[in-house]
Amino acid sequence: MCDVFRYRCQEDDRDSPNSKMREQALFQEDLFERLTSPVQLREAWKRVKSNRGAAGVDGVTIDDFKLKLGEEIKQLSAELRTWNYHPSPVRRVEIPKPGSTEKRKLGIPCVRDRVVHQSLKMVMEPYFEPKFSTSSFGFRPGRGQQDAISQAKHLVEEGKDWCVDIDLEKFFDRINQDRVIHLVSQEISDNRVLRLLGLILRSGVMSMSGYEITLEGSPQGSPVSPLLSNIVLDELDKELEKRGLSFSRFADDAKIYVGSRKAGERVMRSISTFIEKHLKLKVNQAKSKVAKVQDVVFLGFVVTKEAVVISRKSFNRAMTKTKELVKRRTHIPLASQIEKVNQWYQGWAGYYGLADYPSHLQAIEAHIRRRFRTQLVRNQKRRRHLAKKFIRQGVTPQLARATAHSHKKWWALSRTVAAHRAWGNDWFRAQGLKIVSDKNRAHWKPLGDWIKPL
Repeated sequence: MCDVFRYRCQEDDRDSPNSKMREQALFQEDLFERLTSPVQLREAWKRVKSNRGAAGVDGVTIDDFKLKLGEEIKQLSAELRTWNYHPSPVRRVEIPKPGSTEKRKLGIPCVRDRVVHQSLKMVMEPYFEPKFSTSSFGFRPGRGQQDAISQAKHLVEEGKDWCVDIDLEKFFDRINQDRVIHLVSQEISDNRVLRLLGLILRSGVMSMSGYEITLEGSPQGSPVSPLLSNIVLDELDKELEKRGLSFSRFADDAKIYVGSRKAGERVMRSISTFIEKHLKLKVNQAKSKVAKVQDVVFLGFVVTKEAVVISRKSFNRAMTKTKELVKRRTHIPLASQIEKVNQWYQGWAGYYGLADYPSHLQAIEAHIRRRFRTQLVRNQKRRRHLAKKFIRQGVTPQLARATAHSHKKWWALSRTVAAHRAWGNDWFRAQGLKIVSDKNRAHWKPLGDWIKPL
């Protein structure tokens, strides 16, 4: 194939449009074969397996698919190459949005379909990834939410202390499918790949009310949807760059930073018009706004010139989560509870540890320990038993008896000096409870500069 490529490229000027199109076509001539090969499908399966996920409408789980993996991959490859492959409708699942009464609609494809989606993403991504904006951070290799926050912090420090916050209403549900295929066709010349993409987008949805045709949107549970979302919104990125605007975007959450309210309002009007007329998406006017940066939440943080702070909503959701994980009264062993708390909290703190103030993480950790202390206090059926427990834990007899026989209730008792001496931070460390704030002090600002979460 390389000799054919060299020969054909010598026929006319390499800089001509026809030559470039011919080079692209030659390079992509085996794209569909690679996408549908058993080797590629097996590699796609490995990624699907690592992401886990629920079963689709056929009820086949990851473990079920694995039992007949060789047979499934072989059959899937044959169906794709003979065009006998027909994707099943995605299973509609509605989950509550954090801090909202609205529901987020997820579409869960069958495992075999997810393997095809993943394979499609793997062959398409190299053509688009190098051309995406440097200010785009969502669903991209080597980039993430913390990079988006760092970019926002840099822009705010430059003096752009007004933010244009444009909310896209039901973005994944409103993606224009014809436009997606058109955009993909500008980089992918293999019509078989485009045809397969069309089959996937129009596979339909199975909900409680039955089968529904999907004329727009891309299922959020599909491995290829994040790439498609970036392809659609890359047009927005390019428009913002053409206008010389500074921004940071993670998926459909884009923040544009300007120097004044007047400039922000002008940008809001013009960009909203561009989004609705050119991208065929809808701007949620009720949630979109032009505001000072300290009044805007971006990916769970408030980014100001002075600091990056955990938002009030994120902080309150974390406090609610601790109540779910650590009940005031339970028969679950302490070790099992600590294991679940660690699993959640290490991930949460690993992300929110980007904040500049330690008090937020320390407050969460203190609340977790207090709820555990409440359990330990309530486990003593009698006040005299509690006094003995305090003494065994190293509390002086006088303080132990005075605290245990006071009129304080369980929640109040958990905050007493006796409870803290009996089950201090070192005791919890010995039980395996992770105290993440001890490791994140290097970049934190002094406690005296602490501000409340917004």
